[in-house]
Amino acid sequence: MDLSSLASPQALRGGSTGALGAHAARRRSVQLLRPRRPTFRCSVEAAKQQVQGTLAAEAARKECFGVFCTTYDLEADEKTKSWKKLVNVSVSGAAGMISNHLLFKLASGEVFGQDQPIALKLLGSERSLQALEGVAMELEDSLYPLLREVSIGIDPYVIFEDADWALLIGAKPRGPGVERAALLDINGQIFAEQGKALNAVASRNVKVIVVGNPCNTNALICLKNAPNLPAKNFHALTRLDENRAKCQLALKAGVFYDKISNMTIWGNHSTTQVPDFLNAKINGRPVKEVIKDTKWLEEDFTITVQKRGGVLIQKWGRSSAASTAVSIVDAMRSLVTPTPEGDWFSTGVYTTGNPYGIAEDIVFSMPCRSKGGGDYELVKDVAMDDFLWGRIKKSEAELIAEKKCVAHLTGEGNAFCDLPGDTMLPGEM
Repeated sequence: MDLSSLASPQALRGGSTGALGAHAARRRSVQLLRPRRPTFRCSVEAAKQQVQGTLAAEAARKECFGVFCTTYDLEADEKTKSWKKLVNVSVSGAAGMISNHLLFKLASGEVFGQDQPIALKLLGSERSLQALEGVAMELEDSLYPLLREVSIGIDPYVIFEDADWALLIGAKPRGPGVERAALLDINGQIFAEQGKALNAVASRNVKVIVVGNPCNTNALICLKNAPNLPAKNFHALTRLDENRAKCQLALKAGVFYDKISNMTIWGNHSTTQVPDFLNAKINGRPVKEVIKDTKWLEEDFTITVQKRGGVLIQKWGRSSAASTAVSIVDAMRSLVTPTPEGDWFSTGVYTTGNPYGIAEDIVFSMPCRSKGGGDYELVKDVAMDDFLWGRIKKSEAELIAEKKCVAHLTGEGNAFCDLPGDTMLPGEM
């Protein structure tokens, strides 16, 4: 029997007369599945191909899942009528381990607050679609009041539609014998396609956080394929590196990690990353006044932060997922809430126009401040010495080399790969 005879559930969306207002009401209903006359193919292989193609088409068209297809009106309910307008968050790699931790944090209000209803749009693949349905079922069973919509699918042009935030987690892991240049190309093609989809259907002010590695260059590829979106809105996640650096300074100084501020990770999310102890503070004092062991700072501290993920894999047997999810939440919260006075945070952003003299037209982790609302500005009042600048230039050279490797994906001609060394983090293996 031809499985295309089963139509997928479609959400018929409508709304109140104030649907474009700050407290938009959202209404949907479920279209019933109606079987059609079965059709038959001449061979088993042909039938198998038809079934697979049909399932893929049905998955691409999915709009809502289960209880999230029901009708609701936030304006009509006394408890919710003061809530903000629904925010659309699209997540790729949504059936993976990182997302398994992240999605529930998003649904709980941990990022946007307890008056912000949320729609989660989950992107998977044909292979992960069944697992994606399992994730959606768990979200159903969790009864989050703020979680008003969940949709799943495998087509980024569907899942990214009207996205206010796009969290791009899904990427191909590095397998045995795969050269770094090959991985840059394989994952680069994924992020080029996702950039095009965002450019076509996402909100014009969408904020994009690239997690899939190598995240700096993937973010560059993505933004280059989305020319109608602000390049400033694309981020490569380096917040986990910042959190790890804060932890190591706290351990050395004998304080709790909330006493560490002004921590910057410069550069690439690789082992060339630069944890900046020159500008960081402990209890408001420069790190070098508290920790006087310069050799430890320049060697042990830096290497420990760079290789922390590898040690975790040795202990845990797999790469970090929960702490990565926490760092995504931290990164988002740093953009939507004002930065505490005098402090800053790290994120990988587009370098064009930067005040530090770092090469332009790459994505490089730098210190940023936010006034809230998703926007940010680069911090200008940072100290620089020869040691710090030398490390920054090394990471810069690596990112320039990676950029040349993916020139065919950024519209800059033929690719030329001459990478300075294999510095990918263990989690990318």
